[in-house]
Amino acid sequence: MKSEDTNTDTSQTPSTRNIDAAFNEAKKMVALIETPEAEVTDAERKWVAESTYQNFANHINKGFLEYRKSVTETDDFALTDWQGQGSILKDVMGREYIDMLGGFGLYSPGIRHPKIVAAAKAQIDRSPQYSQEMLDPLRAHLAKVIAKLTPGDIQYGFFANSGTEAVDGAMKLAKLYTGKSGFVSTLKGFHGKSLGALSLLGKAVYREPLLPLLSGVRQVPFGDADAVEQILKNAQAVGDGIAGVVVEPIQGEAGAIEPPDDYWPRLRQICDTYEVLLIADEVQTGFGRTGKIFGVDHWGVTPDIMCFGKALGGGVIAMSAFFSTAKIWECMEPNPFMHTTTTGGNPVACAAALAQITVLLEEDLAGQAAEKGEYLKKKVSALQQKYPHILSGIRGRGLLLGMVFPNDEIGFKVASGLFSRGILTAGTLNNAKVIRLEPALNIPYALLDTVLQRLEETFASLR
Repeated sequence: MKSEDTNTDTSQTPSTRNIDAAFNEAKKMVALIETPEAEVTDAERKWVAESTYQNFANHINKGFLEYRKSVTETDDFALTDWQGQGSILKDVMGREYIDMLGGFGLYSPGIRHPKIVAAAKAQIDRSPQYSQEMLDPLRAHLAKVIAKLTPGDIQYGFFANSGTEAVDGAMKLAKLYTGKSGFVSTLKGFHGKSLGALSLLGKAVYREPLLPLLSGVRQVPFGDADAVEQILKNAQAVGDGIAGVVVEPIQGEAGAIEPPDDYWPRLRQICDTYEVLLIADEVQTGFGRTGKIFGVDHWGVTPDIMCFGKALGGGVIAMSAFFSTAKIWECMEPNPFMHTTTTGGNPVACAAALAQITVLLEEDLAGQAAEKGEYLKKKVSALQQKYPHILSGIRGRGLLLGMVFPNDEIGFKVASGLFSRGILTAGTLNNAKVIRLEPALNIPYALLDTVLQRLEETFASLR
C-alpha cells in the first residue's frame, strides 16, 4: 500500500493455523458482499483497499504488486476491483475507468450484461451444480447451440473452465484419434500455461524454467504455411507422427498479429494432404471479437477441432470448450471417462453461455466489432501521422487491436498516461511495445471518442 498509515512490511507473513480467525475473516467479507453498495462506509472501503494489497503480498504473489499499474501508478490507495457495468469499471474507492482491456477478451458483451447475469442468477436459484449422475439439460442444449453456430460439420464438444483446459483437451483428442503424439504450433503463439498447453506456447520466458515439456512439439513462424508444410513433410519422411497443427486465427497475446490471407486456406489444404488435424485456438478470437463470429470465418475455413474460452461465459462465469466432428469424436465414445471434469460445463456456466450467444446474435456484436475496429484504426492511424515518433502504427482486426510503439519505454509511458487519465489497458505478453485495445464489443462510440481524446492528450504530453 502507498497509504502512510498502512503497514507494508510483508516479512511477518501470518501462517499460523487459526480456525476462528479464518471463520471471522470469511464472515466479514461475506457480510460486506451482502451489503448494498450505497451502505458501504468509507472506512469499509479503505479496509478493502488496504487489506487487498496486504493479502496479495502475503497470500497470492508479491511479484504481482510490482507489475500492476493499479499499484505502481496510484498515489494513495491501490486500485482495487469492486464493480463495473458495460464499459465502465469502478474501484472500491469510487474511481472510474473506461475499460479498454476487456479482461483480455472476457468482456465481449460488456461487464455484467443484464441478460447474462439474469440467466446465471435464475439458474443458481434452480440448481448451481449438477448431480454427476443425472443427465444435465443445459450442457446438452448448449452443445447443440454451438454445433449449429460453428462452421462446417463441427458437432460434439466438451466443456471446461478455462481456455487452457480447452487446449489440453484438444491435444488429448487429437492424440487419441490419430494415434500420434507430435504437434506443430507457432512462435509467439499463446495457448495457456498448463504443462500441456505450455508445450505449444511460443515464448521462452514461460517455457525454459519448466523444460522438458511434452516432446514432439515444433514451433514455426506464424503466417508461414510453407514452414508448416516442410515440418509435416519431414516428419512423414522419417515416420515421426504429427497429431495436429495448433494455431490462433489471429495471434492475440503476441500483439494482434494477422496472418496472410492465404494462410488459413493453405493450412487446411496442407493438413488434409498430410492427414494431420487442424486445431484452431479461438479462445481469444471467438464469439465476435475479430468482427466475425469466429476468427476462422474470415477465411471460410473449417478446422477439425476448435477451442473456446474467455467470452464463452459472457464475462460472468468461467467457461471453455473444445469441439470437433462426429468422425473424430468417435474415439471418445468407447470410454467417455477418458476426459472428465467435475465443474466444467456446470449449469450456471451453461446458462451464462446460452445467454451470451443470444446477446452475441441479438446485438450483432461481431458486426459492432468490425465497424468499431475500423473506426478506431482510422482514428489512431491519423494520430500516428501526427505523432510518428511516438506511435509506429496500429494492427489487428475487429476489436482485437494493438497499438505498436518504437520500444517498451514509450509504450509503457503511453499505458501509464492513459491510466492516469482514467483509461484501463495493458501490454501484450508483459511487453509494453504493443498496447492492446480490446474493449467490449458494444462499447458506445461516445466512450471510444473519449478514449481517443485522452490518447492524444497522452501523446502530446510525451512530445
